[in-house]
Amino acid sequence: MATKEDLPDWVLTALIANGGSSRLIDVAKYIWLHHEVELRGSGDLFFKWQYDMRWAATQLRRTGKIKAADLSPSGIWELV
Repeated sequence: MATKEDLPDWVLTALIANGGSSRLIDVAKYIWLHHEVELRGSGDLFFKWQYDMRWAATQLRRTGKIKAADLSPSGIWELV
């Protein structure tokens, strides 16, 4: 069963697969395409995973894995 703690790795994988940067919507699409079954079986996470995906991005910023929001174009997430 997927948990909120899986999302940082999924976000990183989506960014890598998209060449190191991506629009938020494309990260969400990637996660859905590759983890739909896990999300559907994840209980409450199924109803809030897109919110938690944004939480994951914040965690990745804090750990220096993706650029700060003010260093990337609006709506774009980028690997450092």
